[in-house]
Amino acid sequence: MLKHLNIRVTGRVQGVFFRLAAKDKAESLRLAGVARNEPDGSVRLEVEGEEADLQRFVDWCRSGSEYAWVKGLEAEEGTVQRLAGFLIR
Repeated sequence: MLKHLNIRVTGRVQGVFFRLAAKDKAESLRLAGVARNEPDGSVRLEVEGEEADLQRFVDWCRSGSEYAWVKGLEAEEGTVQRLAGFLIR
């Protein structure tokens, strides 16, 4: 069953290729979504896919890209939007 997650990742997650690595990970898990930097220094992700794949993605987000330092992660279920592909904004 298709699910949608809204994820906010805090720490050193901007300027360390977090969004690009998240896109690569999401695509490898057949997830669709959007990643964008927020003014407060966090990264916001909207991701859709199967529950097990979403959980693997959230687990990956807890450490992130090679140079990232993840301090916090918040994830909540949202309304499915039938996203296609993965965009970096």
